[in-house]
Amino acid sequence: MLKREYPEQPLVGVGVLIRRGDSILLVKRRNEPGRGLWSIPGGVLELGETLEAAAKREAKEETGVEIAVDSLLDVYNLIKNDEAGRIRYHYVLINYLAHYVEGELELNDESSDIKWVKLDELNRYQATKTLSRLLKKLADT
Repeated sequence: MLKREYPEQPLVGVGVLIRRGDSILLVKRRNEPGRGLWSIPGGVLELGETLEAAAKREAKEETGVEIAVDSLLDVYNLIKNDEAGRIRYHYVLINYLAHYVEGELELNDESSDIKWVKLDELNRYQATKTLSRLLKKLADT
């Protein structure tokens, strides 16, 4: 079993910023890190899986929609320490830009809410640092 909290080594996470017209797909995180905040679909890379396949799988599992991956958007480290200074979470996050292909939104047990949000309304949502970082990168492209 993969140990996500207090891991023995960094974990590879794959996320996907999904666009449909002038909206992006957000999920409200049910679990740490980022519980209660809005973010993008994503999860841990599985053994033998390509990064792009992981992005498509995570999108389908977390949202119910099929996507097409467009491009690599960002790569960075997410390292969170606990009060004692021990590493509680360490992910190498690889985030893709993608677009909606088909499917209806389906909430799964990893999220407490899911919705399409217009780009000009994103400031109304309390976002994870990852989402904020990706939106800035998207605006700069």
